[in-house]
Amino acid sequence: MARALTTPGPLEREVLAVLSTVRKVNPTATARAWERLDALTKPPRSLGRLEEIAARISTVQDDVRPSGAPAAVALLAGDHGVTAEGVSPWPSEVTWQMVANFSAGGAAVNQLAAHVDARLVVADVGVLTETAMLPGVLQMNVRRGTDNIAEGPAMTREEAAAAMAVGVNVARDLAAEGVVIVGAGEMGIGNTTSASALTAAITGVSPAAVVGRGAGLDHAGVAHKAHVVGRALEANSVRADDPLGTLAALGGLEIAAMAGVVIGASAAGICVVADGYISGVAALLALRMCPECAGYLFPSHLSAEPGHALVLRALDLAPVLDLDMRLGEGTGAALAIGIMGAACRMMSGMATFAEAGVSDREDT
Repeated sequence: MARALTTPGPLEREVLAVLSTVRKVNPTATARAWERLDALTKPPRSLGRLEEIAARISTVQDDVRPSGAPAAVALLAGDHGVTAEGVSPWPSEVTWQMVANFSAGGAAVNQLAAHVDARLVVADVGVLTETAMLPGVLQMNVRRGTDNIAEGPAMTREEAAAAMAVGVNVARDLAAEGVVIVGAGEMGIGNTTSASALTAAITGVSPAAVVGRGAGLDHAGVAHKAHVVGRALEANSVRADDPLGTLAALGGLEIAAMAGVVIGASAAGICVVADGYISGVAALLALRMCPECAGYLFPSHLSAEPGHALVLRALDLAPVLDLDMRLGEGTGAALAIGIMGAACRMMSGMATFAEAGVSDREDT
């Protein structure tokens, strides 16, 4: 577990206390999972990565008949001060408008979550405009957007910790309601800029290597965004051994909350699915604070954003899917939850050779 470099405030201490409760997954459960998978009526490992996914879920649940349901997608929303630098073709008010769209059921993630029978939970962690009038949106706003990272820190350590605590509590509440897989998604205009700055700071690569089109930038826009990320790195002194400080300096409230979802789900002993690039950066920060979370984490897909491959390499985890997606919003997490559910159904429902009375292969 990462140690704080300064005297922690009360909210940071709260997050550190949760980190201390996360336990490594049980390798004995992994051995039991593969024993059953190799006994099922199929050639060994013939279902490829589907079996790997099933074995990992079985390990988390410590059950050779794992379940992929109930599932949920937690969608955290927050605004970014760096939008003042013109890093997105969309204005900040689109964050609120999209939260309203989620509330009304009109976004892509609404449809994909419904398709895989996953509950969608939308939380306002840092939206600039009041969302209380939007039905079903959880009111967990820490502050009305972040400051401009190109000029200084996005927020204080305690604000970052408060946003992480939001995610922890969302994941804990879902686990208490019986959810066994939770996805982490986001909405926040400008958040690919924060994600790129965080990736560059954590991995040490150049801004140009991590900055992509985001919500639809042209080549000139990508170059400008890379320049803004460079300014953010110059304006903020961060340390590799202080992930919370890095998050406070360069991140977003919804990114902090997604890191909290990873930690909270891991502490509760349930699977957590990182959506795409931005969610992946949040997961990487969570793992830098608590490496034990890795056993519970499933990256959903390989984003078309260039920085995501670097994040996945740092996580040392393979994505469930690769569909050339870059929307965010939890869309990849929803699709991955469907595949994870299929993996569980396969492992739990198939008969073994002995159960089916089918002759096993003969070793020669």
